[in-house]
Amino acid sequence: MAHPDFWMSWAGIFFGCAVMAAGFVFFINPYNIVPGGVYGASIVLHNLFPSIQVGTFGYMFDIPLLVLSVLLLGSKLGARTIVAALTTPFIMNVMSAAVYPTQEALEALDPTRLLGGMMDMTDHLMLTSIIGATVIGIGQGIVVRNKATTGGSDIVAMIIQKYCHIRFSKAILMVDAAVVLFGLAVIGFGIGSADDASGPSWHLSFYSLIAILVCSRVLAYVINGAKDDKLLFVISDTDMKELHRFILKDLDRSATHIKSSGLYTGNDKEMLFLVVSQKEVTAVKSKIKEVDPRAFVVVTDVYDTYGEGWKQLPSAGEIQPE
Repeated sequence: MAHPDFWMSWAGIFFGCAVMAAGFVFFINPYNIVPGGVYGASIVLHNLFPSIQVGTFGYMFDIPLLVLSVLLLGSKLGARTIVAALTTPFIMNVMSAAVYPTQEALEALDPTRLLGGMMDMTDHLMLTSIIGATVIGIGQGIVVRNKATTGGSDIVAMIIQKYCHIRFSKAILMVDAAVVLFGLAVIGFGIGSADDASGPSWHLSFYSLIAILVCSRVLAYVINGAKDDKLLFVISDTDMKELHRFILKDLDRSATHIKSSGLYTGNDKEMLFLVVSQKEVTAVKSKIKEVDPRAFVVVTDVYDTYGEGWKQLPSAGEIQPE
């Protein structure tokens, strides 16, 4: 019998796909914003061939990329990727058909007819770009946290991460930015024309780039969290037993005691090395001042923390977005 975590993981994948699809359907597709990747290219192609939906174009891109996923990223990850990549465009197409009243409105992706005009944000493109990118980033992050990918640029980014040793979120940003620039240079994002000065495509390209940046940061945040841990070095001439007790008992953490000596005086000193969360820093500094007001203290940001009480070290091939 499968472990409950197995079913929770698959449920998370489907939920993340639905969230991501909703971000496109309600906030991105109707306004011809091109947030890079497979679905950004699909939005461009839908403008050229309106009878074919964005999700359907997604299938056309994803199939060869799924083959690469299975071959280069492993069969286990490939199975999850196949499901996620096939689920996202399906939900997108079903959702699109449900929120537009007619086939004509569906083909035009007319925002004035989306849910009867209740969600028309034509006059608020900056807001819809940010909201859409945030929703998409959350959906992608949920999927990736469950050791899958939604396909498309995710697959390309994971291949780049594995073979070029570039962080996942950075690879996503590179791939998506390249797609937007390619779309701008070749077909002008498929919207506007020389005779339509009211909506020049180069204006929408800025919203597209904003969407890419927001999505990249939200994706990294969902997977890795806020990353607000702090590293403290505390050097003192005195025996800081009371600080030791505070760290062990009050904070319920540990620290490393390092024997050291002053370079100028040559006197023995006590140095503590500890990692705490952002909210614990003030309490630690207050305790240090109480124990030894003359202590030398260094506080710096921590990029990542692994070990007991923190995150587990990643396995080989595990997704590392930051």
